[in-house]
Amino acid sequence: MSKDSSAGETRARATAPLEALLHDIGKTEKQFLSADRDRGADLESAIKIFLEFLHGFEFFGGIDRPCVTVFGSARFPAGHRYYEMARELGGVLARAGYVVMTGGGPGIMEAANRGAKEAGGLSLGCNIILPMEQSANPYLDRFIEMDHFFVRKVMLVKYSRAFVVMPGGLGTLDEAFETLTLVQCRKLDRFPIVAMGSEFWGQMRNFVRECLVPQKTIDAEDLELLRVTDSPEEAVAYIRDGLSRTATAADGRID
Repeated sequence: MSKDSSAGETRARATAPLEALLHDIGKTEKQFLSADRDRGADLESAIKIFLEFLHGFEFFGGIDRPCVTVFGSARFPAGHRYYEMARELGGVLARAGYVVMTGGGPGIMEAANRGAKEAGGLSLGCNIILPMEQSANPYLDRFIEMDHFFVRKVMLVKYSRAFVVMPGGLGTLDEAFETLTLVQCRKLDRFPIVAMGSEFWGQMRNFVRECLVPQKTIDAEDLELLRVTDSPEEAVAYIRDGLSRTATAADGRID
């Protein structure tokens, strides 16, 4: 047997346990959401989820500056216009004194973290463990890894005071609409939410304005929950003004 083939077999044996672990982790949330489980298995999952929440609370509990979460696709590479837009945004946010948090993966998430890191700001990630596609990007000062999408989403929302939604797919839409719903239903303070990439979001805006509002599934005022822009500077100015208004409203609130 040659040295090359021997080394190849050694690497294969070394990576096999990792691949098996990733495969098992990838099934964790699917198993939890399955209806065909006994009560004991569900209770075991509940304990694991509770511990995952505690891990997240401990990790993010010491942030001493306002945090902005940036949502967006993992699939845009460096050099793509949306990647570069997110990278510029991360830098502007960092220079304005905000912590930049993302889902911790590649694409838009990497770009926003990269911009913040390059500008000398604090760059955080809340990564999801998947069998394929996503791994923590190299521009994170600190990051945590989660097994469950919904726990990760809670962390991305709970510790942020503003949100920027960049172009993305189903996961990004899920994050954007859930955050908007929380604000609409007053489960979350009226924190600023910005959508960047006006061309990308154009048809979605038309659908909301021309279908949802006339059918009265939302109110016309709900359109004001989201600011659309292509300018990172405008996005950060909107966030700054929105947080100032939220703080003023909180100071005057009688609980």
